[in-house]
Amino acid sequence: MMEKKPEWLKVRLNTEGKFTDVKQILRNHNLYTVCEEARCPNVYECWGHGTATIMILGDVCTRGCRFCAVKTGNPGGKVDPDEPMKVAKAISKLNLKYVVLTMVDRDDLPDGGAKHVAKTVLYIKTLRPDVKVEALVGDFQGKRESIEEVVFSPLDVFAHNVETVRRLTPKVRDRRASYEQSLFVLEYAKSLRKDIYTKSSIMVGLGETEEEVLSTLKDLRDVGVDIVTIGQYLRPTPKHLPVVEYVSPQKFNYYREKALEMGFKEVFSGPLVRSSYRADKVFLNANGNP
Repeated sequence: MMEKKPEWLKVRLNTEGKFTDVKQILRNHNLYTVCEEARCPNVYECWGHGTATIMILGDVCTRGCRFCAVKTGNPGGKVDPDEPMKVAKAISKLNLKYVVLTMVDRDDLPDGGAKHVAKTVLYIKTLRPDVKVEALVGDFQGKRESIEEVVFSPLDVFAHNVETVRRLTPKVRDRRASYEQSLFVLEYAKSLRKDIYTKSSIMVGLGETEEEVLSTLKDLRDVGVDIVTIGQYLRPTPKHLPVVEYVSPQKFNYYREKALEMGFKEVFSGPLVRSSYRADKVFLNANGNP
């Protein structure tokens, strides 16, 4: 088990820039962010740039993945019907150019929360047509109608994370999540709309091999994924899976080069990279506008 973090994983606390403004606006609208719930190490950098990943459908997830710090439980079908408009109004006040919406898994809802996600995207686009919207969603238990609901909303990027390599999936993710199901979600989304980007993310440092990472990247590319992010797994609490390895920055560069060779439009790969990290920049780069 790894204990001491290497120098390249140390994050400088910085509350300058727009950090305070973003935090205040989110608090005023009683909104959750995955930045805080998942204890993301980039929260100061991203908020400092005036961006945040909004987590909708509450802060209690029905899944119990062993890498994630988000609370697990049963929300009992409870949904805030005003949340889509509250999110849209907050986004408008934050004056963002790019928004990432993510969600807790809601297996307690018949559609997994798909209609709620789609409505939030629609309201954001209604108030701010110029804003690019990325929806980072769960697997909806592989339900086609739920995937369709989100894909046919006016979003720009459909994201779903495979999280880890095939072999480690049963150990890392909730038993209701599977590697094959995640690939299906991404492939089906792409088949519905060729004009949107699909995106996924992989964590490393959980005991996977280099060959397994490359195989996972190939699997993602084979189902049409356009953008991929690769980051270091960091143990959020002692109750979660331990870090097996701290992957070097050089190895992350190697993975990026290999992924680009496979045909991905953009790849963000680094120790502190997370699925939503600088998503605005990733989108622009994928569009050929670095």
